[in-house]
Amino acid sequence: MNRTIGTGSCGRVHLVQSIYNSRFYALKVLKKKQIVQSNQVEHVNEEKRILEQIRHPFLVKTWGTFQDPANLYIVMDYVVGGELFSVLRRMQRFSNSVAKFYACQVLLALEYLHGNNIIYRDLKPENILIDAQGNIKITDFGFAKHLADNETAWTFCGTPDYLAPEVIKSKGYGKAADWWSFGIFIFEMLAGYPPFYDDDLFKMCQKIVDGEMRYPKYFDGLAKDLLKRLLVSDLTKRYGNLRDGCHDIRNHAWFEGVDWSMVLRREIAAPFVPDVKWDGDASCFGFYPEEGDDDDEIKRPKDSNGKVNSDSAASSPSLSDKDHDEDMATDLCDLFPDF
Repeated sequence: MNRTIGTGSCGRVHLVQSIYNSRFYALKVLKKKQIVQSNQVEHVNEEKRILEQIRHPFLVKTWGTFQDPANLYIVMDYVVGGELFSVLRRMQRFSNSVAKFYACQVLLALEYLHGNNIIYRDLKPENILIDAQGNIKITDFGFAKHLADNETAWTFCGTPDYLAPEVIKSKGYGKAADWWSFGIFIFEMLAGYPPFYDDDLFKMCQKIVDGEMRYPKYFDGLAKDLLKRLLVSDLTKRYGNLRDGCHDIRNHAWFEGVDWSMVLRREIAAPFVPDVKWDGDASCFGFYPEEGDDDDEIKRPKDSNGKVNSDSAASSPSLSDKDHDEDMATDLCDLFPDF
């Protein structure tokens, strides 16, 4: 295990190297107790089922899962170039052509997910990784859900800046919510910030519901036209949710000249190729404080010299405590039967 390359509410992602084939992988480690405490059990089980199902050039590949009494583990491809978010912040905003490159790849990924009755629900630059050739890999399927065309989701989840109006208003929502987020994604790439952002969460949600947004003067006219068709509250008018589905988006004038087959085969030169020296290079990721190796160990009282006080009643767990811990570990394993 090399180092942490990402953190989340229930765990973290480590860069690891296999002792069998020497390849590098991303190992997502989720703490069971935190999953239970945050009521994320079903989300995690759904994430595992979805990761096993999906295979697409622009989605991160999962190699396997396992568990121990304390944690769940998901083994994924290590995507060496870091987050698209970091590239965007460094460049401040993308040109029309650069934004279009990433939008094309994300569109095909969403089309694939929806074709497999999966709604993603957390599209944002932080969840898009860049591989060694500069192509994208969407990661983090913690909010993804199987959802048939005639089904409705009700869970309030996702990143506030990217939430669709129907999600905020608790009206029930479907795959169209992903296309709203796709519009936010394009806007943020072109502007350097999401359109409804506000430091006050309530005010931001109100702006989203009211459709209160302004387009920068430098925006390309065709990009602005596409966004107006994606960022529309009326689901009967939102592109991606009409009779022709995502083909309305594909065929929009902003994407004119795009060879979608070449996009899928990753034959279009990427506008940004990460400067990495080797397969295990982690220089494109930020630095995170590492957890102590003894975080889950029982802390025993120590005397003034720092030695363990063996006379303390709390110096070791009783037999009943051990039995309780073993029972709890068994119960936690039962919550995640497929891992």
